[in-house]
Amino acid sequence: MIITTKALTVLPHSGLQTTHRSLLARLRHYFKNMLCPDLHPPATVRGMKQLDRSAFSKTIKVPHLLVPKDKNLNDICRASKKYLLKMERYKPVITEEYKITLHPLAVQKWEDLAELNLEKLDIGSEALVWEEIQLTYENWKYDEIFKAILPADKEALSSFSKIGHIIHLNLKDHLLPYKELIGQVICDKIADCRTVVNKSLSIDNTYRNFQMELLCGEPDYRVSVKENGCLFEFDFSKVYWNPRLSTEHEKIVKMLAKTDTLFDLYAGVGPFTVPAARRRCKVLANDLNPDSYEALVHNCTLNKVSKHVTCHNKDAVDFIKHEVKQALLEKCTDESMEGDIHITMNLPAMAVEHLVHFPGLLKGEDVVLRKQPLVHVYCFAKGAEDKKQIARELVEHWLGTDVTDKLKEIAFVRNVAPNKDMMRVSFYLTEDLLLGRTAVKKRQHEEEDSPQSEEAKRPCNSNDNNKPTE
Repeated sequence: MIITTKALTVLPHSGLQTTHRSLLARLRHYFKNMLCPDLHPPATVRGMKQLDRSAFSKTIKVPHLLVPKDKNLNDICRASKKYLLKMERYKPVITEEYKITLHPLAVQKWEDLAELNLEKLDIGSEALVWEEIQLTYENWKYDEIFKAILPADKEALSSFSKIGHIIHLNLKDHLLPYKELIGQVICDKIADCRTVVNKSLSIDNTYRNFQMELLCGEPDYRVSVKENGCLFEFDFSKVYWNPRLSTEHEKIVKMLAKTDTLFDLYAGVGPFTVPAARRRCKVLANDLNPDSYEALVHNCTLNKVSKHVTCHNKDAVDFIKHEVKQALLEKCTDESMEGDIHITMNLPAMAVEHLVHFPGLLKGEDVVLRKQPLVHVYCFAKGAEDKKQIARELVEHWLGTDVTDKLKEIAFVRNVAPNKDMMRVSFYLTEDLLLGRTAVKKRQHEEEDSPQSEEAKRPCNSNDNNKPTE
């Protein structure tokens, strides 16, 4: 809903500017402090690069309700709850003085309190007074402080991630001169924050981690986080973890039954693997990053699901060609197997490229497949066009065939950047595709240009470590 306002007027007593009464009606149950100029931090802090907390002190006049000592203060506080001035570390009710601080947008004159029926309690208009209060750095939230300090004509700090005690930022270039200040404010204002870091380089495709710069706090990157009922412990500086993917992790896990099997090709520290194993699914999990592998094994033990998981520390291509191939031969041909097979491929920068290894993976095998594995592959869809169509075309290009008869779902996961979305394409691997009976389109210069050629293939860790986690 768009709020339109009329001319500003100057209030008596307080000198505050306010909008038309229709705006007050719109904000009847929540009066926003940043719509009231007197409740802003001082204008002099604009452009500050070295945090000076004392520069935020200011004195303003706001309305107060003085309650006679013979009245029930608690009853009046409850009745006037929506009129209170609510700011960080500010108590609007001074019990000892029977004084209630009111929001200057909510109360400008005695008639604004009419619905409280104070006259029936023998409280008259003389009880409403304007008195000075002192505001300091402690009274503003981090976003209010950033709005006052950072350039008004450029994009503000839009979002950040909280991973345990770590706040992870991805600052745009125009905010870099303010990075130390931003780190200090966040450390001050966010509960349990002990470390603030800024992403300094893009994600490394080999191990899916990135270099980071410590902006404020302790250089302690060992964290403990909860997601989907599971506990995860890891070193955030050495592995990949994105709390924005928790909903997607949950969606996939909810598809699984306890009789199902999951192949997790880029398992990371276990956000798919661990909750799937908690549902008693059998899981084959793999990650190339030795630090992720170590955390994966640890998290399986931590959540008491090790007996359901076998972990590997290999390149995903080798994992597909050996462990996945062998498991498919065993499970897809097993007449007694009750559940389904799912394959998660959550490496959106290059997972679709690994689809080239599924057509003909079981070629030459004299078998009848009783199960069609369901692949969930993630990718980045770039451009202004239909992102679902872009994602589908990426899958079809690298799979080498149309997926019309194999497609289960194409789902939006999250926006990564302007005109860049993370998408999931879920489709079935048919018997004809796996046994090489489906005609696959030849990609031009595939052998020379494909990232999956032997020369360009990601390095495999020297130790296979393909052992169960127990």
